[in-house]
Amino acid sequence: MNKNILVGNAWPYANSSLHLGHIAGLISGDILARYHRLNGDRVMFVSGSDCHGTPITERARKEGKTPKEIADYYDKEFRGLFEKLNFSYDLYSNTDTDYHKEKVKELFKKLYDNGYIYEKIEPQCYCEKCNKFLADREVVLKCPECGEETKGDQCDSCLHVPTQEELIGGNCIVCGSKTVQRDNKILYLKLPEFQKEIEEHTKEVEYAWRINARNETEKYLKQGLVERAVTRDITWGVEIPISGYEDKRMYVWIDAVLGYLTDTMKVCEERGWDWEDFWKEGRNNKIYMCHGKDNIVFHSIILNALLLGQKENYHLVDTIVSTEYLNYNDQKFSKSKKIGITALEAIEIYPIDSLRFHLINNGPERKDTNFTPEDFIATHNSELLNKFGNLVNRTLKFKNLEKIKLATMDSEIKDLIEITYKEVGGLIEKLEFREATNKIMNLVEVANKYYDSKEPWKQVKEDEQEFNNTIFTCSNIIANLSNLFEPIMPETTKKIREYLELKEPSWQPTYLEKEIDLTTKDIQALFERIK
Repeated sequence: MNKNILVGNAWPYANSSLHLGHIAGLISGDILARYHRLNGDRVMFVSGSDCHGTPITERARKEGKTPKEIADYYDKEFRGLFEKLNFSYDLYSNTDTDYHKEKVKELFKKLYDNGYIYEKIEPQCYCEKCNKFLADREVVLKCPECGEETKGDQCDSCLHVPTQEELIGGNCIVCGSKTVQRDNKILYLKLPEFQKEIEEHTKEVEYAWRINARNETEKYLKQGLVERAVTRDITWGVEIPISGYEDKRMYVWIDAVLGYLTDTMKVCEERGWDWEDFWKEGRNNKIYMCHGKDNIVFHSIILNALLLGQKENYHLVDTIVSTEYLNYNDQKFSKSKKIGITALEAIEIYPIDSLRFHLINNGPERKDTNFTPEDFIATHNSELLNKFGNLVNRTLKFKNLEKIKLATMDSEIKDLIEITYKEVGGLIEKLEFREATNKIMNLVEVANKYYDSKEPWKQVKEDEQEFNNTIFTCSNIIANLSNLFEPIMPETTKKIREYLELKEPSWQPTYLEKEIDLTTKDIQALFERIK
């Protein structure tokens, strides 16, 4: 029975360009969405730009622009980037749409009405010179855990999130003044009330999560969940639907993670679907969340808590797909230090499908990995061009070959094709994307060895039937590679389907059922050598 599959990609902050490390953390979502569509599942693949919060207001202040101008600029950039990378989103939205804001306010109000959000008066960082309460990101301090200088939202070095008490005594990021304490009215989420349910859920699904997600989530659960402020003193963001809080806005970690839900609602309204099929229990559904390891807790704890707090039988996150970090030439990506390249720069330099393949086959799936131009070129030339591209080229562009004729398929090759679907599908569902690409490349290598062993350049002169059998078998391998590689290299597989007159791809063995006239095809090399 086909499933309802929700795939959520983390919402990138619309305050700076994305680098290759961001793409390495998000491409998992597109693989899963494409794979489940091939399997006949009903898929909802959503994400969007996180347009609110202090990072954007901070950049706007520095550049003399409005927060909306900054957010709109990068939102447009992100959309163009994901389109060029062929991310198959059902909806890529942003948090500044009226639809999203109204739906989030309804969900927030439900948490308040259910007693999970309450008012608290407490001391907060205040800058007397700027005459304002400061958001955590507007405070600079020494991390109480590791001692490194950090902004107050999260330490870049050890990922510690400072408490309000730890922020006091820091410095204002705008004027540099020492902060003081002043009482402020704040709304808090009673996160500890969800501890037991989240612990039980985590144990049920822990083996469907990456090890870093399990470890990071267990760390927070062992420490004990703490109440978390949900309002902040800024003017750019989603309004608080509670009387007396008109001058405050929601924290973006509520705003953004609920975007998966609001996006689903929007798409389902347009298609006439029931959004609850993806989000409620008992609907034969599955939820994936895909992101880098610095976003784990927001999806494994925060999102699940917000869903539980609705008290409406929500289905919690099944699978956390959290990558490690991608470095560049053995250094952390850094725009200020000019280390690495942006994703936009990369797609101008490198072929899109080759870049997708490389980020999957050499990406930070289980540990931090390193991107270098030399490694990428080796992947493109040695793996994709010399193996996969060469197989397609020498089969479909065999000298003077006019037609691929219906002939006898090699039985051992046919068995291997069918086994490969099962093995690759199993690896994708276990989040072993790198090994999945290796398994597909193994079929490519077997095909090349088969081709060489049959010596069709001799067969065409000595045994026409055997020659036809060889070309037919290799063409069928290529046809099935167009299915197997579809989640990874969609542009390349589309070309193959056009050459072989194949229907829409699917996750099942495909064999040619008619002769293919190659004289009508403009068959081009799938890959060009990079020098």
